[in-house]
Amino acid sequence: MSVDPTSATRSAGSPARFARPPFDPELATFLAALEARGPFTLTAEMLPYMRQLDVTENALHERLRSHGYERRSVTVPGHLGDPITLAVIQRIGRTGTTTAVYTIHGGGMTFGHHLGNLDSYDDWLLDHDVVLISVDYRLAPEHPDPYPIEDCYAGLLWVAAHADELGVDPDRIVIAGQSAGAGLAAGTALLARDRQGPTLLAQILVSPMLDDRDSTVSTMQIDGVGVADRQMTRFGWNAYLGPRRATADVSIYAAPARATDLSGLPSTYLDCGSAEVFRDETVAYASGLWAAGVDAELHVWPGAFHGFTSMMPGAAVSRRATSALADWTSRLLGAPDPVAPQG
Repeated sequence: MSVDPTSATRSAGSPARFARPPFDPELATFLAALEARGPFTLTAEMLPYMRQLDVTENALHERLRSHGYERRSVTVPGHLGDPITLAVIQRIGRTGTTTAVYTIHGGGMTFGHHLGNLDSYDDWLLDHDVVLISVDYRLAPEHPDPYPIEDCYAGLLWVAAHADELGVDPDRIVIAGQSAGAGLAAGTALLARDRQGPTLLAQILVSPMLDDRDSTVSTMQIDGVGVADRQMTRFGWNAYLGPRRATADVSIYAAPARATDLSGLPSTYLDCGSAEVFRDETVAYASGLWAAGVDAELHVWPGAFHGFTSMMPGAAVSRRATSALADWTSRLLGAPDPVAPQG
């Protein structure tokens, strides 16, 4: 049964229909505080607020500069030639040619901001002196499929075509995302493969939103509990795909879990929590990559809910997850050494 595309409810105290893995005790303190606020209902009317930055752009600019980075924006052609924005972030005074990391923000295809959570790259990526490029793709439901994925692909094409201007190697482009952003990253990588577009060095898929069909065990387990549960996920897919959700009329680029051939994709890092809604589709995608002969590394963090590293970065399991990603990135790009886990 589908839900009303204009609302999704997380009832923190509702009983689970299926047994599920326990939450990590340290992370559970965050969920307890969340539950104390009462049930949360996401509606279409809330989306403009949820698309805003939590700080002003000036404050973000100063925060980046205090860490030695600068940001500029460029306007490039998106889907159907309509303008979209890319944010370009790099070390102040950087010269030479380096790796480009093309990032896609999360938010269930319906909210989030391309300048949000930039500090989440500090502990594992920016020390590599990369050029970080974040795409401001258009959001559903105002811009449903294929706008978001085609905007992301158009931005990637621009980056590859303007590599000299950006000071990056067109053969060293990494695509990265979290949640819906990771799903869009996976879809963009499939588009690049199938359209003979830019050759990607690697893809980083953190808790990817890949499957619109709502049929995995983990979607049933994480229903009314945790963060980004089954109802919220349905809200996003309904906004993105409308009545096509869970039908045969959905492309592999919109929902990469539907791809039956994952050959020819780049080296891939995937991670998720054992107690999150996207667990099973993440594990299945990793298995599909291995079956196709692709180099892939998968981590499933015990007791972790969706977005745990952003919401509780100091938790022991969060530090281990960040350290694992830092280690993989260092092996991909070279020194510096990864962040050592603490505690």
